[in-house]
Amino acid sequence: MTENDPTAHDPATPRPSADAQPGQEAAQGGWAGSPYGEQSATASGSSYGDQGGSPYGDQGVSSPASGTPHYAPPAEPSYHAVTGADPSYGAPNANPWSAPGAQTPPHGQTQQSVYPPPNPYAQPGTSIYNAPAAPPAQKRSGGKLLAGVALVALLVGGIAGGAVGYLTGGTSGPASNALDAPKPAQQTGNAPAGSVESVAQKLSPSVVELQVSGQQGAGEGSGFVISTDGYILTNNHVVEVASGGGQIQAVFQDGRKAAAKVVGRDPTTDIAVVKVDGVGNLTPVEIGRSDDLRVGQSVVAIGSPFELAGTVTSGIVSSLHRPVRAGGSTGDQTTVMDAVQTDAAINPGNSGGPLANMSGQVIGINSAIYSPQSAQQGQGQGASEGGNVGIGFAIPIDQARRTADTIIKTGQAVQTYIGAQVKDAPQGGAELGAITPGSPADKAGLKSGDIVTKIDDRNIDSSDTLVAAIRTRAPDEKATFTLQGGRTVEVTLGGQPVTPN
Repeated sequence: MTENDPTAHDPATPRPSADAQPGQEAAQGGWAGSPYGEQSATASGSSYGDQGGSPYGDQGVSSPASGTPHYAPPAEPSYHAVTGADPSYGAPNANPWSAPGAQTPPHGQTQQSVYPPPNPYAQPGTSIYNAPAAPPAQKRSGGKLLAGVALVALLVGGIAGGAVGYLTGGTSGPASNALDAPKPAQQTGNAPAGSVESVAQKLSPSVVELQVSGQQGAGEGSGFVISTDGYILTNNHVVEVASGGGQIQAVFQDGRKAAAKVVGRDPTTDIAVVKVDGVGNLTPVEIGRSDDLRVGQSVVAIGSPFELAGTVTSGIVSSLHRPVRAGGSTGDQTTVMDAVQTDAAINPGNSGGPLANMSGQVIGINSAIYSPQSAQQGQGQGASEGGNVGIGFAIPIDQARRTADTIIKTGQAVQTYIGAQVKDAPQGGAELGAITPGSPADKAGLKSGDIVTKIDDRNIDSSDTLVAAIRTRAPDEKATFTLQGGRTVEVTLGGQPVTPN
């Protein structure tokens, strides 16, 4: 896709030629276009491979024979957007960046109940609330009967031994029973500052469950209140299924429900804003900053995994500036986020919920998870229901804040771009392809074939890293591009409206 094309790409639609005019997709000679911003195609044999559109090189799959994970170039790790709002994410042959979660099948098909949620440790159809099955009846035999007699004898022997000890050792006083002890004093006062408990108390009233339905399915995700008059920030993939005239219902912590409508959404950054009316006394979150996060600092995630509203989990920041691709078809970059990686438990339904620091300030929007289950199974319902393995991704709040502010003020998101196709360079870095005439890249003097290795002080090791680094910045910012060979070029980043499908 060309960066100038704000139109989402339909994988079933042929791509126009590379010399297409701005606003058209262009892909030829190994360049796979994306409908937004920088385009990317993965060069065959590159560190990212060209199967499944994964932003990572070696992918984890399981050996059919042993179930032991192994890493091989042909496979790819699968990343799931953690909601079930858009069934296209979990459809067969869909991009492994799919939206796992509760979905309503098309009309005429059987819908499975979402309660109770599936038990990942039981046989199919077993509820997590069921009592353990009774052990199979044992056949009577002389050997087992003798063993039972021996066991009884041992117990009797132990009792007898204990009686002898009591008689010879003297009495030690009356027995003590914990059940007879009085209850401890009830907890009073506020939660300790900086604790998970205090973060949960502060944020939970602002977190909502979003129940979404549309012509192509239904699902649920999370969001959080950002204004007293009803604006809610969430993921694009949570509400996308309702964008064509569907319905969205927000469920608040106190049980209140209200209809919501989409104000605007941006598939390129996976951000959306919805608004509820007629609900008062809303409590907005406190928005923090993500440009000073540190690996290892504690964080808390809140959301509605598997429709369990108000679920609180905790962990740490595992990594920063992780280029993560979600929601696009193989070879394009419909969504490429400069993600905050965390090991806080995030599951289907957490999408759109807040990731907060220990002061209760929101520093990210939970958006995607890595799911090896999907990598093993490849497609189908099992693939769409992958759960937490300790690798989750959140959109940095600095980027989300800028996008949400633009959506609220104008009703439309603005995408940062340079106007060039891009793919992985064989020796590392991002190789530029076709340059759109008059674009920021063209005005800066960048040429097709240039290989970008750094933007300012950030190393660029792939096309996804370049796209993520550009999209996390604001239009009109200046950035210094370092090219292979050491030459530097100053680029003034551009901005263009995003028109989602």
